[in-house]
Order: sequence, then structure tokens, then C-alpha cells
Amino acid sequence: MEKRRVAIVVFDEVEVLDFAGPFEVFSALRLDEATRRESASPYEVIIAGVKPGIVHCRGGLKVQPDTTIEALDASGLHTLVIPGGYGVRPLLKDEGFLHWLRKAAPQPTRLASVCTGSLLLAEAGQLDGLHATTHWLSLDWMARDWPSVHVERERHFVIEGRVATSAGISAGIDLSLALIAEDFGEPLARATARHMEYPYPEQNLRRVPT
Repeated sequence: MEKRRVAIVVFDEVEVLDFAGPFEVFSALRLDEATRRESASPYEVIIAGVKPGIVHCRGGLKVQPDTTIEALDASGLHTLVIPGGYGVRPLLKDEGFLHWLRKAAPQPTRLASVCTGSLLLAEAGQLDGLHATTHWLSLDWMARDWPSVHVERERHFVIEGRVATSAGISAGIDLSLALIAEDFGEPLARATARHMEYPYPEQNLRRVPT
């Protein structure tokens, strides 16, 4: 079976779990738990840096991406993931990045964001008329600056058609499990959560008050 390519974008001051959570979930999936050690995930997960070189994440973690966004073939992707973090703020004003995102976002089968990564999707016009969410601290910001987005304040993640957004940081794990359930069925998504010793999201409600 041909692997489904997932690209996760990273940038300076990206929130670590925003990208590492989805990376772990997509990488941990196995189609047959009985052969977990001998088999591989049906996803190929790629880390793409906004710029060449080492990415300095929140908290000081340094990451060497596999490639850059400019070298990434978005047309061959199944899922493109945009994480969040303090590094979102300069990217909201980076016309070069926004031009790339506007061009790349419509190409994959699926477009997803974690935390404040949804603000980048909104700024690039990818959430117009859609229901979406973000970190609870940024819900008012999203509602104020992108009024064409229907902001969901009570949901942990939102999947509308090919576009998926999630609440803050750890919510990217739950969203990724839900996306696996869409692709390969809930039993395999539950098996992945069990392997990770992570509770499968039985309900889609935000876990902190807004």
C-alpha cells in the first residue's frame, strides 16, 4: 500500500507538542497490532521548516527538519499540518510565508492545524465561512480579526470537510486520532491511543473553561 504523506510545518518558537503530538500519532499507527514491531505506519511523516536550518522551538528544543516548505511538493500530500506557538505572530505578517500557504493549502487531500496554527489558516483565507477553533486564549482574537470564521468555543477539535482545526497544544493528539479514525476506522485509532497510553477522545468537548 502506498504511504499517505503527512507534512508538518515547523518554525522558530513553534510549540513543541503542537507538532510532536501529531507526529507521534501518525507515526505510531499500525494496521496490524500483532506485527507492530515488524511493520511501519501507513503514513510517511515529514517535518518541513519554514526556513532552512535548525528550528528553535519553544522551551529551547532544537529540531532539524527533513526539508523546507519551498522544497515540499504539496500536491503529493495527503495531510498538511500547521502547528501554533508564539512563532505564529511574525508569520501572520510574513507575506512570503502567507503566499506559500495560500498556494499550498488547497493542494493536499486534507488541511489541518493545531492551536494557533488556525490563525495562519484564517489569515491565508482557508477558513472563510468554516467552523474552526484555536487555543482558548486566542478565541476572542480569532473572532475579532477573522469575522468570516465561525468560531467554535466549546469543541476540542473541528473537522469540516477537508479542513480540521484543534484547540491548544495537546488537542492536536486528539485531532490526529480523529483523523486516523476517518482514514482507517475507529478501531485502529483506538489501538493507536492504547499503544500511546493516551485516552481516546470519547467526546469532543473543550477541556478548559473559555
